[in-house]
Amino acid sequence: MTDQHAQPGFDAARGIRFGAKTIVVLPLKDGQGREARDPDARLSEAVGLAQAIFLDVVHQEVVRIRKAAVATLFGKGQIERMAAAIAATEAELIVIDGIVSPIQQRNLEKELKAKVIDRTGLILEIFGERATTAEGTLQVELAHLSYQASRLVRSWTHLERQRGGFGFLGGPGETQIEADRRQIRDRMAKLKGDLEAVKRTRGLHRARRQKAPYPVVALVGYTNAGKSTLFNRLTGADVMAKDLLFATLDPTMRSIELPGIDKAILSDTVGFVSALPTQLVAAFRATLEEVLEADVIVHVRDVAHPDAAAQAGDVEVVLRDLGVIDGERRIPVITALNKIDLLDADGQAALTGRDSATEIAISALTGAGVETLLERVADILHSAAKLHAVRLSAADGRRAAWLHEHGDVVDRSDDETGALLHVRLTDAAKARFDAL
Repeated sequence: MTDQHAQPGFDAARGIRFGAKTIVVLPLKDGQGREARDPDARLSEAVGLAQAIFLDVVHQEVVRIRKAAVATLFGKGQIERMAAAIAATEAELIVIDGIVSPIQQRNLEKELKAKVIDRTGLILEIFGERATTAEGTLQVELAHLSYQASRLVRSWTHLERQRGGFGFLGGPGETQIEADRRQIRDRMAKLKGDLEAVKRTRGLHRARRQKAPYPVVALVGYTNAGKSTLFNRLTGADVMAKDLLFATLDPTMRSIELPGIDKAILSDTVGFVSALPTQLVAAFRATLEEVLEADVIVHVRDVAHPDAAAQAGDVEVVLRDLGVIDGERRIPVITALNKIDLLDADGQAALTGRDSATEIAISALTGAGVETLLERVADILHSAAKLHAVRLSAADGRRAAWLHEHGDVVDRSDDETGALLHVRLTDAAKARFDAL
């Protein structure tokens, strides 16, 4: 945690104070999809999102809405109750776990005398705090500009202070909004150019890995499902793994050993979440493309969460959108049923008693089931092996030994010129052998 987080202070650009007293409100409408989820679990997730940027949640509630008010989203009586809660708790920030239009946001702030942000704005704030790589930082800024572009009337007065520094001076007849809009447009164009340069660099790194390829195993899952805890256990790394939503945003890669495979690459990715802002879906697609390079995907699920099934559905939707499931790539997926240590004895027995090649009950915290998970991952990688005929000279003992260590030698026939081996190798192993 940085000093900025440790010492509450205002974010100069966005006006959010770390440690600010905050009220979290879940507007609940009758409907399907996300609305059909467990309200308590949804409210708990919203509180977790607020706490992820170290806001002090002093009050939380579910507010049922029969028909959303165009101007304020909530009815008059509901707004009066929220105002009373603000007065009682001295809250200065209201987080509304839903989509709030710019007009509704402005009107609510006027009525409640407090800053209001919606779910999209909150997630953007979290991503802005968590992103550390060059690409992640650029993507977050681009997403934030896209979001704020629709809220120029109330959200961008601070740009007046910045304009001199950036050199975007308006003409004599240019209005504040026109100047801000132009500055945002110009900044977005520059960010897109910078992103393309970063993507090209990342593409070169990927091409380098493919020239000397190792199997790639990608961890995916809902935010706070335990991906980073599992990543740290398998690699000995110290990736941020706290009980916070979106603890990890930037993809991290480390080498690991698997049964029968001396080296593989393990990738920890950004967590998914329901109702992810559309701006971030587009902005982070390049980051998620790392998943498309994987040979195996491990879907880490928090089976102790009350909305575990719905969370799994959210992840699968994104994987389908990426073409991983039912797509051209059809990457094998293993599900790690994580956090069994939080279940009672009967719940643990029910999961560990399953005999499934694609679902493994584990605890990334205690290590239970992790070895079995690695064995299943290795089995999938080995099953992708193809039979190759390899001729070696009599003096080529080193390469012959490599084949016996990294492949499955089916048979061997020797003659005066050397040996002919029939060996099963994965595509990655065959490319590595060819590079020897």
